[in-house]
Amino acid sequence: MPRLTRLRFLPDPKRSDALYVSDLLRRETVGGILALTAALVAVVWANSSLGDAYEHLREFEIGPLTVEKWAADGALTLFFFVTGLELKREFVVGSLSRISDAIVPIVAAVCGVAVPALIFVTINVLADDGRPGGWAIPSATDIAFAVAVLAVVGSSLPGQLRTFLLTLAVVDDLIVIVIIAAFYSTGFHLTSLLIALACCAGYWVLQRLRVSSWLVYLPFFVGAWWFTHESGVHATIAGVVLGLLTRVRLDEGERTSPAERVAHTLNPWSAGFAVPVFALMSAGVVIGGGSALVSDPVVIGVVLGLVLGKPIGVFGGSWLLTRLTRAEFDPDISWLDVLGIAMLAGVGFTVSLLVSDLSFTGAEREAAKTAVLIGSATAALAAAALLSARNRVHQRRATITGPYAD
Repeated sequence: MPRLTRLRFLPDPKRSDALYVSDLLRRETVGGILALTAALVAVVWANSSLGDAYEHLREFEIGPLTVEKWAADGALTLFFFVTGLELKREFVVGSLSRISDAIVPIVAAVCGVAVPALIFVTINVLADDGRPGGWAIPSATDIAFAVAVLAVVGSSLPGQLRTFLLTLAVVDDLIVIVIIAAFYSTGFHLTSLLIALACCAGYWVLQRLRVSSWLVYLPFFVGAWWFTHESGVHATIAGVVLGLLTRVRLDEGERTSPAERVAHTLNPWSAGFAVPVFALMSAGVVIGGGSALVSDPVVIGVVLGLVLGKPIGVFGGSWLLTRLTRAEFDPDISWLDVLGIAMLAGVGFTVSLLVSDLSFTGAEREAAKTAVLIGSATAALAAAALLSARNRVHQRRATITGPYAD
């Protein structure tokens, strides 16, 4: 009887994976810094004497959509398209293609989505004025912000932790994308959806025919995006689907796949333009409410979901599965390192702000967004404190035993 492969948790990444992760983390770090800057500008702007001008800019109509809608439904579609490309790569040739390596971060991501949602729902069901409809707000992890924090405080942390964070965030994104498609679609129109699916099918056929000109793909991309928007399904879902339909495996003689080439071209636009523009147009919440804000069950649910729910879910899921399966655990890694990454997963920002927009309107939407900013900042600071301490431990260890293989 053949011997079953033992599950592995945080194994040393292959060289190709390590190079890909390092390159991706550098790009996401820049994107996180730009998005953070844009968010700070938005908050200051919205709460300044020029706050009315900020609101007028968000509500200004350009063609069929307002500037705010172009940012959320247009610019973020580019971000989700790049996310779809990364998902496809991870599932086909990356860390998620090896079940022994992928199962622990997958379970951790699922628990990291479920526990914050459960905390939010519990608080809002028990409260007299609770609004459980926003249950998905604290469930997302913002990879760009999380990576930016890790880059600042974790220069000497083992490469396996960076791979774990990336894999965790990729699966987290996929789950939240499914949640948005399933629970936050409105006014469903079948005809528009069928046209969007036809555009996606045309894109897939062009991939199969090995068509390389982006001009040929552009009408299908725009058509899929627009008719998805018109169907009532959130427009960003089109970006994910098209990313997943892009070819990843190499043909004979190819050095890079279409997915890698497209991601390399679009990543600077996604990280340097799309996400910062969305942050600028979405993060500008008017901070106020005083004691009413502190006692708002939506605010409490979001903050506790991000600060407590995420680390409990991610760390608890990882620990439980490794104990149940007796998965191999890298001796260079401590559970405190894993806890630091789990706490960092509570940085929700981009997708959490998007789900806030989809969940609420008016003052409650502003309260939910304020909670996202507070919860994400708190999670980032707490994770930074622990990971900084762990970084010093690994620095001392590397001085004695030599650097970790990357």
